[in-house]
Amino acid sequence: MSLGPWQLIIIALVILVLFGRGRISEMMGDFGKGINSFKKGMNEGSETPAKPAPQIEATAKEPSATADAAPAERSDSAN
Repeated sequence: MSLGPWQLIIIALVILVLFGRGRISEMMGDFGKGINSFKKGMNEGSETPAKPAPQIEATAKEPSATADAAPAERSDSAN
């Protein structure tokens, strides 16, 4: 089922009456801003960084408590 030109005109008039000219132009402006924002986000996601992130070198000044901790042994045995 396809819509003819008269059906589209009637639908457009009903929408215009329901929302008003100001509200429709505001919605279309918001819609355009959303599309631009989406395109900008897509372009930012595809760009590769110019410099790789700097690597942080770990210095072993103090040993970590979790690295030296031995697993706890159970002194009592279940019989």
